Amino acid sequence: MKALRIAVVLSCLALSALAQQKKNGVLDADELTKVVPSSYFFENQVAPVQMRNAIAIRANDGKIVCAGLVDSSGYSSNVAEKYQGFLITAKKISIEGSALPPGQYGFGFTKDGKFRVMDAGANDVFLVSAHMDDAVKPAVPLKAVASGSDFRLYAGKKYVTLKVQ
Repeated sequence: MKALRIAVVLSCLALSALAQQKKNGVLDADELTKVVPSSYFFENQVAPVQMRNAIAIRANDGKIVCAGLVDSSGYSSNVAEKYQGFLITAKKISIEGSALPPGQYGFGFTKDGKFRVMDAGANDVFLVSAHMDDAVKPAVPLKAVASGSDFRLYAGKKYVTLKVQ
């Protein structure tokens, strides 16, 4: 009987520890407020983040990759048309096969089907081809979806594949 009680207590402790572990993968809205900034510095200006259009992914090692759309209305038209949001990664990732080291970046989906990543000074880091997914309903401004061991970062029906190393 004593052994049974000890087994029950140990099981409860193990379940409690599992419940306290942070979930890997795409984070829910409650967790976003803890990891996504409310504003973002890019091209010598600070823009407010659209929290309803922000995502975060927790990797197996607990490190975070987050992205979000910003209000770029105060930016010059040539920057605002290519800069739609921010991307912050605490670990190495790849986007459509292009490596991206830990850091903070601006991004934008172009009208001609490309995905641009820029450093904080608005200098291009890389430009890759995006994909279209006409099956996405409803199309939302920004979301992340697990796709096997990778993730898709969607802006409407356009997306790029993120590999979190």
